[in-house]
Amino acid sequence: MVIVLMGVAGSGKTTVGQQLAAALGWSFRDADDFHPPANVAKMSAGTPLTDADRAPWLAAIRAHIDACLARGEGSVVTCSALKERYRAVLVADPAKVKLVHLTGSPALLAERIGARQGHFMKPEMLRSQLDALETPRDALAVDIAPPPAALVAHIRRALSL
Repeated sequence: MVIVLMGVAGSGKTTVGQQLAAALGWSFRDADDFHPPANVAKMSAGTPLTDADRAPWLAAIRAHIDACLARGEGSVVTCSALKERYRAVLVADPAKVKLVHLTGSPALLAERIGARQGHFMKPEMLRSQLDALETPRDALAVDIAPPPAALVAHIRRALSL
């Protein structure tokens, strides 16, 4: 199984993902690691990505997911996956790829983004992500207000892991 932790910037995808992967003994990959340098440069300059910019990024994440499934390996992967068409690229088999949507109030998300050091995602880009978000119908929705350990426990219970 592969779990894709999705949500806007500041939702805790990396923190929760690392802890969830460690608790399960699975591999962890952060979506940021799949971005080509041109995407990172655009985001660092405060320029939102276009769908054309996202296509190779999503394809690389999907290739990772497919490789994990082919090896029979559990993995936790993060990806904002804001739009349904992006999630359609990532989830070939809903029985083996589970979406977990990390959600929170705009104020909490902005606070978390503002506290980050050295990250390319700028606080002023949060609004564009919230505007672009198409809330998934087929994901486990998890409120990010509790501490990460509680979120990990909730996800494990909800997915019977």
